[in-house]
Amino acid sequence: MRLNAPALSLIASALLLAACKPTTPADAPDAVAGPAATTPAQAPAATDPSDNLNAVLWIQRSEEYRANSLSIFRAAAEQLDTAIAETNWDALVPEERELIGDATALPPAVIMDIDETVLDNSPYQARLVQNGLEYNEITWAEWVAEKKAKPVPGVLEFARAAEAKGVTILYLSNRAQHLQEATLANLRAEGLPVKDESVFLGLGMHVEGCEQHGSEKTCRRRVAGRDYRVLMQFGDQLGDFVDILANTPEARGQLLEDYGDWFGERWWMLANPSYGGWEPAQFNNAWDQPAGARREAKRAALNLDQ
Repeated sequence: MRLNAPALSLIASALLLAACKPTTPADAPDAVAGPAATTPAQAPAATDPSDNLNAVLWIQRSEEYRANSLSIFRAAAEQLDTAIAETNWDALVPEERELIGDATALPPAVIMDIDETVLDNSPYQARLVQNGLEYNEITWAEWVAEKKAKPVPGVLEFARAAEAKGVTILYLSNRAQHLQEATLANLRAEGLPVKDESVFLGLGMHVEGCEQHGSEKTCRRRVAGRDYRVLMQFGDQLGDFVDILANTPEARGQLLEDYGDWFGERWWMLANPSYGGWEPAQFNNAWDQPAGARREAKRAALNLDQ
């Protein structure tokens, strides 16, 4: 997820992390949006094709990736009955829960990011690696239109188990609203539950009474909380769960410190080494830098001592 480089430099101090979207200038915060935002440099060879090679190869070829994903969804499924039964169970942080009082009267739901959480877009990433390209909106929209993304291992079984218990799956994604039709068609074709079009909460969705900032998901989580009792959230980015005001290593670490107990209970994180807000946090979110400068900043961030 990304926005134009000039915008990034203007708002780097208040970047808001979004949920998933492919690759190099990936799911960085606010100005680096997910499957729907714009991107910086897009010319061939703008980045070393090998930068993302191991990450994409791990997703596509390692049994460890599959085992990791299966473990997350199986563990979450084991928690569903407890989440439904406990009246004080809520996967939204207090400041995003608008309803005051007992939320148990609301129908239950889980919020799921789409890209690299429900659908595997590694073939799109692989094409970028193979051709030495960076993400851009045009090639991304073309990939979405193909409707070829396959479910992440374990998600189909979890989603069907949740549906059988009367739990609605909400797809809160930074895929843009204009990609809704193709996205829902892809989800349905793979057997994932889609109650109706209202379950797609895409980037650009108007939320009455809530000011939205870039690609952050706060307003859309609030929408979910107006109509549902949110039992769990699933994502591959910290911003899929809660707003990140400053995309710095320190702020991200503090967020995990504050909400670490929620993971493995109400929040479920999928592994995504291919892209995410963690990457631009290493170079001050400055996507307008040359690819070489960004790479050097990442090398400088390596920990050589314990």
